[in-house]
Amino acid sequence: MNVNEDLMEKGLQKIEWAENWMKILAEIRKRWEKEKPLKGIKITATLHVEAKTATLIKTLVAGGAKVSVAACNPETTQDDVAEALRKYARVYAKRGMSEEEYWESIRRALDIEPDIIIDDGGDTHYLVHAELPELAKDIIGGTEETTTGVKRLFAMQKEGILKYPVVLVNEARMKYLFDNRYGTGESTIFGIMNATNLCLSGKTIVVCGYGWCGRGIAFKAKGMGANVIVCEVDPIRACEAIMDGFHVMRLIDAVKHADFVITATGNIKVVRKEHFLAAKDGCIFANAGHFNVEVWISDLESISIKKRKLRYFGLPYNDYLIEEFTLKNGKKLYLLGKGRLVNLVCGQGHPVEVMDLSFSLQALSVEWLIKNKGKLKKQLYRVPREIDELVAKLKLKTLKVEIDELTEEQKRYLESWKLEI
Repeated sequence: MNVNEDLMEKGLQKIEWAENWMKILAEIRKRWEKEKPLKGIKITATLHVEAKTATLIKTLVAGGAKVSVAACNPETTQDDVAEALRKYARVYAKRGMSEEEYWESIRRALDIEPDIIIDDGGDTHYLVHAELPELAKDIIGGTEETTTGVKRLFAMQKEGILKYPVVLVNEARMKYLFDNRYGTGESTIFGIMNATNLCLSGKTIVVCGYGWCGRGIAFKAKGMGANVIVCEVDPIRACEAIMDGFHVMRLIDAVKHADFVITATGNIKVVRKEHFLAAKDGCIFANAGHFNVEVWISDLESISIKKRKLRYFGLPYNDYLIEEFTLKNGKKLYLLGKGRLVNLVCGQGHPVEVMDLSFSLQALSVEWLIKNKGKLKKQLYRVPREIDELVAKLKLKTLKVEIDELTEEQKRYLESWKLEI
């Protein structure tokens, strides 16, 4: 394969910058370089191929692993980083892949016959189970990075078809409390502002879904001075959004006031034909969920008489970030990032320090799977509490923050049912 030296150098600079701020992974890498706990292990990692991901891959390689990398989304690869990452791993990823190219890239990454699968969204776990089940017999285990993939894996476990143990990294407290909330909040707002160059202050922003990702977006938008409306189907989360100070209403009503509509539900057809027709002229739609199914594009196209692309960006995007749809009544609606993850397609992904937490959990979960080879059932596992807390302790260490510890007397008091002191 021909190497693009200029592109590689740009990618290496991005990776270097990320590494400077991913101090927890640096601590893990330092130990792994000595111990080599992943020696002889083959790993297929299907992730968003950008600088933070590259730092994780380099850490896995430092631990002794042989790694192949595929993209977990056709539009989120940064080509300069992918080029640079080829120095350390097999890489099958580029931005703007067709659906066929996307699935073929995962198949090629699986040619390594992995012992471990690191996935984001569940497509690689799906492909092994649906198309390449013979690979499963030698797989020690896998991990899953995001909410969408976790939902798919729970469905697989319920059907009794799961062929190897999988650690649900997304369910770790040091993941969802930070990555899903702060990471998604910041990176989604950045992606929208980057693509549009519009002011959020004073605008009405509708957030569909009030899980950890949705609430992160809502709070960051509120912090930017936006008027935020939350749309939910869960009555408990709707009550929570109200108590957090947000307006709550049906999407069909909210969209009439919206300057921006942001989906973060993990579900299909959240914004549909009736919502597009009810939206005001100039409304901008963005999706923060893993798949491009929340803003139902075929409905938008069906009611449009004209479509054009706007705002071309060079590296790392090399694409237009906005599509303008003109409806039959003359109203214009806008879609960001082809309806895919706006934080990565139109932005830079989560902040570096946030992904340091998530990818440290990934790395330590891989090590845990290897240590427990042959002892685990073919089921889903939460990240062990000691790993979750270790990442928290390492984070505090990198921040040079010390916290108190319980005295022995306090521990006994908390463990006792008696009222005696």
